Amino acid sequence: MKIEGAFSQAVTGIQRGLSSARENAAKIASADSGNPADLVEPMIGLKLDKLQVQASVEVLKAADEMIGALFDEKT
Repeated sequence: MKIEGAFSQAVTGIQRGLSSARENAAKIASADSGNPADLVEPMIGLKLDKLQVQASVEVLKAADEMIGALFDEKT
């Protein structure tokens, strides 16, 4: 994968994770207080969203380090 592709995929992953987190947070905020089962799916979704964003950030860091290493070799 090209480095710019890695950056693009990482940013897309972060955006999707944040968008999904907003949706899950809205579901939690509007859930019926009388039925805690309504909270299960969006709360699990928030955990998954967090993992997606964290993984995408790691991809972004790795691509950044790769670029840094390339510049170090050139100089």
